[in-house]
Amino acid sequence: MAGMQRRTFLTLPASALALDKKALAQTPMPMARLGKSGLHVSRFTLGGYHMRVRGEQEAIRIIHRALELGVNFFDSAAKYHDGGSDEAYGKALESSSLRQKAILMSKAQLRDRDGAMKQLEMTLRRMRTDYLDLWQCHEVGRHEEVDQILGPKGALEAFVLAKKQGKVRHIGFTGHHDPGVHQRLLDAFDGWETVQHPVNLIDPHYLSFIGSVMPNIKKKGLGLIGMKSNAIGGITGHRIASIEECLRFALSQPVDTLVSGVESVEQLEQNVAVVKTFRRMTPQEMTSLLERTKQGPVGVKVERYKKSETQAVHLLQHEDGEAPSLAWGELEA
Repeated sequence: MAGMQRRTFLTLPASALALDKKALAQTPMPMARLGKSGLHVSRFTLGGYHMRVRGEQEAIRIIHRALELGVNFFDSAAKYHDGGSDEAYGKALESSSLRQKAILMSKAQLRDRDGAMKQLEMTLRRMRTDYLDLWQCHEVGRHEEVDQILGPKGALEAFVLAKKQGKVRHIGFTGHHDPGVHQRLLDAFDGWETVQHPVNLIDPHYLSFIGSVMPNIKKKGLGLIGMKSNAIGGITGHRIASIEECLRFALSQPVDTLVSGVESVEQLEQNVAVVKTFRRMTPQEMTSLLERTKQGPVGVKVERYKKSETQAVHLLQHEDGEAPSLAWGELEA
């Protein structure tokens, strides 16, 4: 980020601060069933983009420490670092014993059958594995993309085929632009097993995923993967709420797991400490928080990745997951 930066470090709950490195590893990781996929996943999912930002060796250290801390769900995507994130997992989990401990997710952003299948084959080679535990259709934002995915020789055919062939165990889709797009995909195909979308304390005030498509996802029994708990830094950047409020709100929603990024082992340990000492918000706390947050800036001023009122899609270049210093560990403004 250009210009002067000010960092305000997260004040963790006293229970989290009391956990030293050994105690942190020994404290049980909260787990959840990822909907009808049946996967038993950690409530914290390691974001696949940011763990690779500081290079491959740091990424490998983060992945290994995450396993020690009880994290078993690992996010990636074909587009992250031009395949570099997939490759880091391949090297970190090359041992069969480590691979068996990890639930690996990756994604394909191409909308045609052949393109998506090529991305999958490349991902499998880079990850040095015969299969993915979860493969998701990545960043679906426009209705035109839905038409491509569902149409003849569309990406949906690749997802169905890959599961039939055993190259992936489970399939789903992700996106953050428009809940109406999510609803179309949800209605069009009963074979989806997971959905990933933003879950944060500004979302209810504009084009809300929480208020529209989330209940339908849960009604169908699909696994729900939350992301963008801090709106890529938009919430803390506008001084709308604290990091702890962002996290407690997101984890208090009916998400099975929350994806967030870290760039160092230290940030990972901070994240895991928060999750392991999480205290669910009461309905009264949640109501009070939402009453407060709707008074400030909302919409694309904060959630820049959502469809704006004046454009079909607000096109912001970004990656899935949160900037780690904005989402969990520290605030940069």
